[in-house]
Amino acid sequence: MPDRAHAPQHAYLFADPAAHSLSPPMHRAAFAHAGIDGDYAARRVLAADLPEAVAGLRASSVLGANLSLPHKESVLALLDSLTPAARAIGAVNTIICEGGKLRGDNTDAPGFLAALADADAPKGGLSVVLGAGGAARAAVYALRQAGHEVLIVNRTHARAQALAAELGGRAAWPETAPWSAVTLLVNASSAGLDAPEDSPLSTFSPATFPRLAPAALVYDMVYRPAETRLLRDARAAGLRAENGLGMLAHQARLAFTAWTGVDVPVSVFLEALTSESGSTALTGDAAP
Repeated sequence: MPDRAHAPQHAYLFADPAAHSLSPPMHRAAFAHAGIDGDYAARRVLAADLPEAVAGLRASSVLGANLSLPHKESVLALLDSLTPAARAIGAVNTIICEGGKLRGDNTDAPGFLAALADADAPKGGLSVVLGAGGAARAAVYALRQAGHEVLIVNRTHARAQALAAELGGRAAWPETAPWSAVTLLVNASSAGLDAPEDSPLSTFSPATFPRLAPAALVYDMVYRPAETRLLRDARAAGLRAENGLGMLAHQARLAFTAWTGVDVPVSVFLEALTSESGSTALTGDAAP
């Protein structure tokens, strides 16, 4: 826990892109709620610049950092230690600075499960995870821990196979996946982040939205824009759909506690998101 009598404390987001992030207002609200003299800034960090950026975290006034695309896997080799969850997942979204040492953690997985609980997602059953990067790794790990059967669908099938071999589940071709039995569809790819009309399913055949189980939930980890094509297509098919704002808030709360030792209510993070995004329906709605 930081010594609040000394210099202001700092935390960061390293990502590319970073301008879309809603993490700064969340964490600034948490610092204010906790009475800590601290700040949080989002920095665009190119892949080639990540080692230098991570090395800079060893300064005494730095609490830690969050990581988003494309750094969650490549950062592992730059850290001094990993939590068991980060090691098992093979991806880090939170760096904790401890006496000049850097420890990697993954708050995406528990944050994702907390958001699913808020959204009253089906418990167990057949889930499909779209993607095979750092966010997908956290989703597959979390769902497997929660007792879900998991299918992994990715544009590069070999990456889906490699992920399934590491964390469990099965790689699936979209054309042959048993969509009618799927009770949870998770977009853990970046599709829709830069281009709202881009769906993670758009390159698959058939082009129509798959017919899922009637009680299925579609969860898109993308949170900006708040309404992606995937969510619109899901609602048009009569399904429940949520964006990644709830996961964003829950993972941020866990990261803030790891940095400061202070457990700020998740409502503080959600209220900051409401103020920043203008949304009024955040509970139950990724990545920093």
